[in-house]
Amino acid sequence: MNKKQKSLIIVESPAKAKTISRFLDSNYQVEASYGHIRDLPKSTLGIDTENDFQPKYIIPKNKQKQVTKLKKTTAKSSELILATDEDREGEAIAWHLKEVLISKDFNLPVKRIAFHEITQTAIENALKNPREINENLVLAQQARRILDRLVGYNLSPFLWKKVFKGLSAGRVQSVALRIIVDKESERNQFKPEEYWTIVANFLSSKKEIFQSELYKINNKNLEKFSIKNKEEAEKITNNLKLADFSIKDITEKIIKKTPPPPFITSTLQQEASKKLHFSAKQTMMLAQKLYEGVDFGKGSIGLITYMRTDSVILSNEALKKAEEIILEKFGKNYYQQRQYKNKSRLAQEAHEAIRPTDPQIFPKELKGKIDEKLYKLYNLIWQRFIASQMTDLQIKKLIVDIEGKTPKENYDFKTIGSQIYFDGFSKIYPVQLQENLIPKLFKNEKILLNNLSALQHFTEPPVLYSEASLIKKLEEYGIGRPSTYATIISILLERRYVEKDENRHFITTEIGLLVDSILRNNFPQIVDIGFTAKIEEDLDKIAEGKKNWIQVIREFYEPFKNNLDEKYNQVEKTNLQEETNEICEKCGAKMIIKYGKYGKFLACSNFPECKNTKSLNNKKSLGIVCPKCHQGEIIIKKTKKGRIFYGCSRWPECDFASWTKPKDENLLDSEE
Repeated sequence: MNKKQKSLIIVESPAKAKTISRFLDSNYQVEASYGHIRDLPKSTLGIDTENDFQPKYIIPKNKQKQVTKLKKTTAKSSELILATDEDREGEAIAWHLKEVLISKDFNLPVKRIAFHEITQTAIENALKNPREINENLVLAQQARRILDRLVGYNLSPFLWKKVFKGLSAGRVQSVALRIIVDKESERNQFKPEEYWTIVANFLSSKKEIFQSELYKINNKNLEKFSIKNKEEAEKITNNLKLADFSIKDITEKIIKKTPPPPFITSTLQQEASKKLHFSAKQTMMLAQKLYEGVDFGKGSIGLITYMRTDSVILSNEALKKAEEIILEKFGKNYYQQRQYKNKSRLAQEAHEAIRPTDPQIFPKELKGKIDEKLYKLYNLIWQRFIASQMTDLQIKKLIVDIEGKTPKENYDFKTIGSQIYFDGFSKIYPVQLQENLIPKLFKNEKILLNNLSALQHFTEPPVLYSEASLIKKLEEYGIGRPSTYATIISILLERRYVEKDENRHFITTEIGLLVDSILRNNFPQIVDIGFTAKIEEDLDKIAEGKKNWIQVIREFYEPFKNNLDEKYNQVEKTNLQEETNEICEKCGAKMIIKYGKYGKFLACSNFPECKNTKSLNNKKSLGIVCPKCHQGEIIIKKTKKGRIFYGCSRWPECDFASWTKPKDENLLDSEE
């Protein structure tokens, strides 16, 4: 007798499968696809540009074994239930699974289910409410994939031919690179301007000292550059020494600060970067684990809702749980139910904000039982969710106007005191606030000038982008989507187009500047912010069923391809070689400066007969022979994070590196 057939549920990952299995009986079998089971081939374009851009999908070698297993399991099952994530990528994975596993002559029921948290209730509700695969979401994902392939697989060979092999360009990351380059250029061109401020310390009638700043002269407000130099500042301070001072007015008001909404993907990445120093990529990997399930002694439990979302909406059940916790832990004065409105027109990646699946699992319960980074991210998400349902932070502001009079001039100073009046949501989600306490003062009170300071300032240059500020800017411009930000940044770093300085800000490498320059001069649309944002909008419209995916690609590809063909004919090969006076120690020919994947380096001009290369740098040599190759010298270098190490001058030919002055010990296998 045959065993009773089971319902086969397929999800993306083994971790997700393991967690879901806990909530299902023996009538179900849960398997993982390990991500996408089909993709475009790596060796060729894989798109028929003459036939409506039809993709030629293949099953990669590393997925064939799993696909075979899934086919066998499907054949023995009573139904196929596709439970991949509810976003474009998840929908596409479900569609590919159906296409591969269900043949025309194999009549097996196929259901699509979706949930935003891996809990008993969510799984049961999803199984009770199956739906069809959303073809529009699939087409939007396919259109994005095809657009990215058309750009990458056409532009990269152009760069190889016209510049040097190893360069690459992508549709969205090229715009992100341009944004970083623009900011760096703006900073480099910045010229600081001098300005001065006047600050006084006053003595109240009760001999208490407080500080105040000059903001008016003869009833005219001082602008930033009103006091331009030391001479002007000293003239004012000399006059002020002759003035009599009194309290002109005192104003008191309460400023309310509302709590931030619960996290969406972009704000989670930004806050994790600022508060935890996590990269966007690291944040998403950790969030994925928290969503799919971690074991802290109670089996595998999904701790947060789906982490790719544009929505700040919270379910009624979640709101109720937050209310219970706040009332119990903090009291009714701290509770205020809030439902936030989505800013995104589509909020298309999911239907709820990122929150704990069960807020009663307090962070302290996980401390020491799960990975420390997972704990920190869960704690951040938990605090933000609870704070979103708490009362405002109230700040008492005391504004004191001080009048100074001389026979000819009137001067006004202002002091602003601030202190927390009611901590509200900041009790659980701290905010940066510097309290400034001032003594009790009275209107018309006579006060004494204790001392005066004329302070010189210079305007500050624009701050370079960090991961958090770059994500915010990409979101503001409509470049990419929350699910793609981490990938965009990772690609720029992996390709070494950008690096991070000691303050974790992005700086462009020589290679990055070169690629950006070539793209700007020859393919301006590819790095045009508005044009790229328009394509993102078109992809959203495909997902909504409002645009035809083939039309969107054709409108992009035809002018792009025409321009590319023209540039192949018009653009000469860029000669990046520079002559030097250095002589090759191997053959006696002159060394030249060339570009490679990692930037400039020295190479023998007698290549390919002589293949001698050296690292090109202005780094200080220690005059020590490299202990590894015995040819180069040891030079002082810096990692991306600014840490000093010692390396061979012949890098990349010799990869010697050491944290300490070279000895046989303390060697590193690779650079940081």
